Amino acid sequence: MTHLTEGGLSSVVVGVGSRLPKRIVSNADLQKSLDTSDEWIVQRTGIRQRHVAGEDEPTSKLGLGAAQAALADAGLSPDDVDLVIVATSTPDHTFPSVATQIQAGLGMTHGAGFDLQAVCSGFVFAVATADKFLRSGSHRRALVVGAETFSRLVDWTDRSTCVLFGDGAGAIVLEAQSREQAQGRGVLTTHLRSDGRHREKLYVDGGPSTTRTTGVLRMAGREVFRHAVGMATDVAEDAFAATGTNAEDLDWFVPHQANRRIIEASAEKLGVAPSKVVLTVDLHANTSAASIPLALSVAKADGRIKRGDLVMIEAMGGGFTWGAALIRW
Repeated sequence: MTHLTEGGLSSVVVGVGSRLPKRIVSNADLQKSLDTSDEWIVQRTGIRQRHVAGEDEPTSKLGLGAAQAALADAGLSPDDVDLVIVATSTPDHTFPSVATQIQAGLGMTHGAGFDLQAVCSGFVFAVATADKFLRSGSHRRALVVGAETFSRLVDWTDRSTCVLFGDGAGAIVLEAQSREQAQGRGVLTTHLRSDGRHREKLYVDGGPSTTRTTGVLRMAGREVFRHAVGMATDVAEDAFAATGTNAEDLDWFVPHQANRRIIEASAEKLGVAPSKVVLTVDLHANTSAASIPLALSVAKADGRIKRGDLVMIEAMGGGFTWGAALIRW
């Protein structure tokens, strides 16, 4: 847990960007090869389409595009950044990290970069991690990227899972600012949790030290749904308690975009008005660690999220992992 009131620095969002694969796959497209329908998918998930990466669009390329867009939005160059953290479960290679590939793509030969793996909660975990680095004074600016190509992990013959996921990347630039400079803006608090007892409910059945293969995603959908709402609201309420705020104070609730029903149930349980919920699951499907920064990018670009707004991000992912952060934009 972090608080803006601790120390003399805060981590302020100064840029947002995204990158999506060129190819769009609609629910109607999936009907051609699966025993499913647009009506079935929309009713159960809220998803209408997803972007699917081509062979020339690995995770690092999508992440690089999002990073470049975030830097452009911030009016900064790669020379201005000294930390790159990439949240991903679908790296180009077992190693090196996607972060170092983005570093190279940006022309950065300074600073540090590393990947962080917390599945769908990864971006929240990465924001919390970058916040620690910046507020400690060890680094000045961080690129925090969520980038995924989950289409590489799904079984495209399994209609219960393949319709749920998509590919993409989003990024923010966080800058360490003094309290006087920040004027109340920045990451106010972060809350992270995990519970490894739930592995069998959502996992990939492969890996270098077990099967020596990538494996495919396996999910007990009803079990994940059952846990998701409680876990999401748990950390969100902790964030409110830590800052003395409540759902009415929120300007925007930007949850992980996994399933519209989960998002709506979580918002209702927290008392967040539907008009304050940012929903992009219909456009992007579940892009795992990329979903929150993609949603932030959409809401910033269309003018919803503005300077000074109170924004909550929250997510739950395989492991289980879950977390929330409150950000004064």
